[in-house]
Amino acid sequence: MAGLVVAGLATLVAWPASTPPVLGPNGLPAAGGIAELASVRLGGVDQAVMIRAADPDKPVLLYLSGGPGQSDLGSARALLEPLTADFVLAVWDQRGSGRSYAALDPTASVTLEQAVADTIELSEHLRDRFGEQKIYLLGESWGTTLGVLAVQDRAALFHAYIGSGQMVSQRETDRIIWRDLLAYADRTGNGPMYDQVLSLGEPPYRDMPWANSVVLGYYPLLEASYAPPAAYIERGNGSGIGPFGVLASEYAFIDKANVIRGLIDMFSLMYPQLQEVDFRTDVPALEVPVYILDGAHELASRRDLALEWFEALSAPHKDWITYEDAGHSAVFEEADAFHRLMTESIVPATYRK
Repeated sequence: MAGLVVAGLATLVAWPASTPPVLGPNGLPAAGGIAELASVRLGGVDQAVMIRAADPDKPVLLYLSGGPGQSDLGSARALLEPLTADFVLAVWDQRGSGRSYAALDPTASVTLEQAVADTIELSEHLRDRFGEQKIYLLGESWGTTLGVLAVQDRAALFHAYIGSGQMVSQRETDRIIWRDLLAYADRTGNGPMYDQVLSLGEPPYRDMPWANSVVLGYYPLLEASYAPPAAYIERGNGSGIGPFGVLASEYAFIDKANVIRGLIDMFSLMYPQLQEVDFRTDVPALEVPVYILDGAHELASRRDLALEWFEALSAPHKDWITYEDAGHSAVFEEADAFHRLMTESIVPATYRK
């Protein structure tokens, strides 16, 4: 029995990561398609990038995960798969997260400035590899902070910027959520909750990431009830990727542990660095078209700040697109609608080969 256990563990450890082939309309692997887990040298260290496309000659769309520290290889493959029919979808495990966890060392290299530089370097790599003048940049949650700063720094690399779960000021958002939770606990007579939230202290939280995870658990209390699209539910339930996507085939055995380790470690390193970022003062203008995917059930602490920033933002073109059956992760929840938005509106208006 012990020998079988050892052999089983050895098999698990040695089992390679992979991403399944992209399927064509006939349900078979797309001829000439790409489905790869690549390693790209960014900022002097190797970082993991998943690339999926039915046709490598389509426009390139780089997706920036949330967190900081979140790995979305499995989630993006399962939930954003419609995009692979018309785009080269690149999903990146940022420095210190998931399959790029080894790049956490040295931790002194984990800075906001380096994260932006890595984003720009990867964008250049994708542009050159696929023979494009520019690429599309899609940010989710923390990825919107990273995306906006990259576009501000190197607008010439991008056809357009798309934000889902747009962040504007991490500090102000956290403070509003903290106050809203105290008000909710007081209003509903939930003394233990009130005392727990009060004990965390007004953000920025000192006890990271414990305090953040406690508050995250209370988010549903501040959201109005809604039903996401059936396709989103079906893709999620049928994906088999498990919590945080750790069961996805894109992760080898050690990667599965690193998905969680990376989220904890990267968040702890990056969260303090975001406290002075506020796009309302720092980013009054962007030199590319801007599209914000708004979930009607997004927390007011994020949505109100995003709308304030968006209304004041100067850009060649800007659209605020609201999805009634979405929350913070609008691009995941409304992947089919987003696919149509890209192919029917954004690409015709912005794409040049």
